[in-house]
Amino acid sequence: MDSLQFTAESSSNGMVERDFTVGDVPGVLWSPASGADRAPVVLLGHGGGNHKKSPAMAGRAQRLVTGCGFHVAVIDAPGHGDRPRTAHDEQEIAVMQRAMAAGEPVGPIVVRYNAHLAELAVPEWQATLDALQELPEIGADGPVGYFGINMGTAIGVPLVAIEPRITAAVFGQHWPDVLAEKAKQITIPIEFAMQWDDEHIPREAGLALFDAFASKEKTLHANAGRHKDLPRFEADSAVRFFARHLGRGVTSPA
Repeated sequence: MDSLQFTAESSSNGMVERDFTVGDVPGVLWSPASGADRAPVVLLGHGGGNHKKSPAMAGRAQRLVTGCGFHVAVIDAPGHGDRPRTAHDEQEIAVMQRAMAAGEPVGPIVVRYNAHLAELAVPEWQATLDALQELPEIGADGPVGYFGINMGTAIGVPLVAIEPRITAAVFGQHWPDVLAEKAKQITIPIEFAMQWDDEHIPREAGLALFDAFASKEKTLHANAGRHKDLPRFEADSAVRFFARHLGRGVTSPA
C-alpha cells in the first residue's frame, strides 16, 4: 500500500491545508486548525477541467471544516491539475472543443471520457482513503462522505457503489448512460442536484439518474437555470446533509 506523504503545509481562516501525495497521485487535505480530535472525512471530487484546489473545492472545504469540524480531502483526477495529460486526454479534449465550437451535443463525448477517467480514478481514491485512514486524526473506523458534481459524480458513483466505507454522498449534474447500473447498487443516503433548464443534460436524463439510486433516503434538489447556474446555497445544503449523516452539528463560521 502506498503511504501518504505530506509535502507542504499552511494555515488560514481556521483551516490547516496540507498538500500530499499517495504514490504519484497529488492531493490536498484540509483540517480544522484547532484541536487534533478524530473527525469524519469528506472526499471531494472536482469537476472536469478543474483541479484539487479550484475555488469550488476550497469553498466547500471551508464550509465543511469550519462548519462541522470535518477533514476534507481532494485528489487531482487523471489528466487534471498537477497530473500530466496523456495523448488520449488531449484527443478527447480536442473532440469536445470541436463539438462545442460547432454547437453540437457534447454529452456523448463527456460521458465516454468521464467513464475512462473513472476507471483510473476509482482505485486511486480507494488507495487514498486507505492512506488517509492511517492518520490518527481520521482513523480506520470513522465516518466517510463523498461530495462530487459533474465529473465528480462520474467518478463518485462507481466509487461509492463498491466502497462500503462511504456512508453518505452528494452527487449531481450528470447523464445516466454509464452510471445508472452503478447507481442501482448504492443504498446509502444521497442528495442529488440538477438544473431544470440544463442545456447539456436533458431534464429527463437527470431525473433518470436520480431515480436509479436504490437509496431509501434520497433527496432531489432541482433548481431553475442552466448548467453553470447551480446555486451556491446547494453547497450549504450539502454541509447540513453531511452533518446529519456523519455525526457533527453545523456551526456558523465566525
